[in-house]
Amino acid sequence: MLVDPDHLTAERFAIVNIPTVVWIDEDDRIVRAPVMAPVDDLFKDFTHVDSAVHHEQLRAWVRTGELPDAAAGAKDMVLPATADEQLARAERRLGAYLHRTGNDDRAVVHFARAAELAPMDFTIRRGTMPLRGGDPFGQEFFDFWQEWEAAGRPGYQSADRGG
Repeated sequence: MLVDPDHLTAERFAIVNIPTVVWIDEDDRIVRAPVMAPVDDLFKDFTHVDSAVHHEQLRAWVRTGELPDAAAGAKDMVLPATADEQLARAERRLGAYLHRTGNDDRAVVHFARAAELAPMDFTIRRGTMPLRGGDPFGQEFFDFWQEWEAAGRPGYQSADRGG
């Protein structure tokens, strides 16, 4: 488990939500791009992701080296960030810095700009909620989730759906 308050790992590996799994082999190569793969089925009714699928895929990779079909060419599946996504991440970082230094009134401006540039990025939208005084498990999150679902769950694959 990785705690990444500055979201640097998220930016480098194109992670837009949690829980996310990235498979990295012994040679530090990405062999499976980021996918949603919860550890259990506690939130299965909410995520619609079956954790057992990822568990079996992971066991097969560890035992035999077999990768899921969709993982072939995984490093090519981690798409570089667009100019707007890069700017959104910079705005989020600046907002986080301003928040840490007690400049919350200035921070919220940058958080809002980040969300405008990358509206479906969970690390921006949900990740900034507690920094803005919001509840990442509250109504604002559920409203965002519905917006994301209505948009077709963009930018995110799950282990049990070919990701």
